[in-house]
Amino acid sequence: MSTWTTSKLGDVCEMIKRGIGPKYLEEDGICVINQKCIRDHSVNYDLARRHDVEAKKVNEERYVKAGDVLVNSTGTGTLGRVAQVKLSPTEPTTVDTHVTIVRPKPNFFHDVFFGYMLIKIEEEITSAGEGASGQTELARAKLENDFFVSYPDSIPEQQRIVAILDQAFADIEKARANAEKNLKNAHELFDSYLNQAFSQRGDGWVEKSLGETCIFQGGSQPPKSEFSIDQKPGYIRLIQIRDYKSDKRAVYIPRVKSKRYCLADDVMIGRYGPPLFQILRGIEGSYNVALIKVSPKHGLITKDYLYYFLRNRDILKYIIDSSSRAAGQIGLNKKTIEPYPIGFPPIEEQMKICAQLKDLSIKTTHLESIYKEKLNSLDELKKSLLQQAFSGELTKSKGIAA
Repeated sequence: MSTWTTSKLGDVCEMIKRGIGPKYLEEDGICVINQKCIRDHSVNYDLARRHDVEAKKVNEERYVKAGDVLVNSTGTGTLGRVAQVKLSPTEPTTVDTHVTIVRPKPNFFHDVFFGYMLIKIEEEITSAGEGASGQTELARAKLENDFFVSYPDSIPEQQRIVAILDQAFADIEKARANAEKNLKNAHELFDSYLNQAFSQRGDGWVEKSLGETCIFQGGSQPPKSEFSIDQKPGYIRLIQIRDYKSDKRAVYIPRVKSKRYCLADDVMIGRYGPPLFQILRGIEGSYNVALIKVSPKHGLITKDYLYYFLRNRDILKYIIDSSSRAAGQIGLNKKTIEPYPIGFPPIEEQMKICAQLKDLSIKTTHLESIYKEKLNSLDELKKSLLQQAFSGELTKSKGIAA
């Protein structure tokens, strides 16, 4: 029977150290792994850069070895990601100062077991960052002293746990791939129907430019000194792109400072990327400079028809090809989109088209929610398996003496 031990991470590691401050080269030199390389518990060497070892030497211990676990140690959204180097790199490779090398003591662990052990505490690592120099950062001392790991002293027992996890995770990834494929198919089905709906032409159809059929109004940006997180008397909501895709706390501004206003059924376009050209609606308030309101004129088209028409992927391609680029960011202005042609039938037929699209959109959204829930369940299953593995319960449930 294996004996299980719980230790500080630092007590079972030979080294926990950040990498180097590289002197970058476009080619030659040695490979340097950065935060972007570490995702989904694997290392993408294609995103690595090159370091000039003639300008700055690298200590031998900071060359990555098979069995090392790399931990992203700075940056909101990236801190805490872990990935194990399962095979020796094909060339001399190190990490930069935003990544920590966590190297186990010799003969303590089966290599892959150590990798799973760090994945088990990944969420704890992510939540343990400390503010430093305006960014989220994880100190080496915290990694060494604040995280505890549990493991059996028997290497064969570790190997048995790895074999079970490998098989289970392979099955989970297969199920995940199927769910992601189904989710993609649901998106593509709706996009295909959308494209078909606006590519057909019949009697009574007219074609004009969007500039002839719509009014485009850019938003305004009040000073931050006017912002309030409370809706006081005389204040209205300031609408930003993030409000359409997250539950972050709303921001309000004095109504007298509002220069642009949108209703919940107004069609809004996100001006900046990524992703550029988001077609949005559903919130009422004063909208900022990152948004453009598009309003039908002359009674030629309905708001719903305009909303679905702008979601056509052909328009997105046109916008991306035509948009201006400033400071490395693609931007949209009304002059870019006004010339784009829009074909439309009489109002009554527009309403029929939109009713069909709305029905399909509801069905597609329902399918998406099913597949997203499936993906969430798979993530929870992985967490549950890791919890069982490092509490000694996984091998028991498989009928193997722990």
